[in-house]
Amino acid sequence: MIKIQNVTKKFGAQNALDNLTLEIEKGCAYGLLGSNGAGKSTLLRLLSGIYIQDSGSITIDDIPVYDNPALKEKIFFVSDDTAQFTGMTLLQMKDFVKTFYKTYNEEVFNSLWEILKLPLDKKLSDFSKGMRRQAVVICGLSACTEYLLLDEAFDGLDPAMRYAVKQMLVDAIIDRGVTVIISSHNLKEIEEFCDTVGLIHEGKVIFSRELDSVKGNIHKVQTSFPEEVSKEDFADIDNIEILSLKSSGSVTALVIKGSTEDIEKAMEGKNARFCDIIPLSLEEIFIYEMKGAGYNYEID
Repeated sequence: MIKIQNVTKKFGAQNALDNLTLEIEKGCAYGLLGSNGAGKSTLLRLLSGIYIQDSGSITIDDIPVYDNPALKEKIFFVSDDTAQFTGMTLLQMKDFVKTFYKTYNEEVFNSLWEILKLPLDKKLSDFSKGMRRQAVVICGLSACTEYLLLDEAFDGLDPAMRYAVKQMLVDAIIDRGVTVIISSHNLKEIEEFCDTVGLIHEGKVIFSRELDSVKGNIHKVQTSFPEEVSKEDFADIDNIEILSLKSSGSVTALVIKGSTEDIEKAMEGKNARFCDIIPLSLEEIFIYEMKGAGYNYEID
């Protein structure tokens, strides 16, 4: 398990991470969400041992990450910036990465290369942004580490490339139990790939939960009541929280935090004429979560 406890990281007077605490289970696909500047990239660099925190602790299986070469051999970090490899060919980058990882597997590299067929002898500076990202992901997966950290992993990839990379990552999770952590502000990508998600804003964790739990806890409801209602009319009902209530004519639209069973029971108790429960998109859920936490914020 990855444990991040009370971590603060500053750059000058700016807090990139502010007393952040987070746990990530082994073998999961974890989506790290937030807008640009939220602290996602800083957290991944701390997890990979590139940075050291100013305070707090970061451990994997209770072992500190920073200045620990043996533990770093279990971690591969794919940065959002691939400039350090642009002077290399794919074969040169493969050989460079191989020197740092005893677990590097040529057969894995060859099988992944067969899928994407990237040029082997052309410098990465001549690759497109998406091709450079693919090249680094191939080398990362071929290192056969236990932990794979990807910063904006799908940025610059066309739909076919996205599908191919996602399938490679899924295979690594299933076949080798790799823990994959992906940072992104693209909620659709995370919703399609990850089983657990965490939302960071201004260097703090807003929440971290299994995706099914996130999606099963907030609902949009369309209904109609015999008489006009307000949010205060639901204050006496346990197990639900009214996040939004708007009426237009005889129809009332609500956003409610709670289980579908508790929502249906509450609507019945208020003599609703009907109760249509409509799924929210992940983006809508996160916006309401942010507003519930007191932030006037919308995700990109």
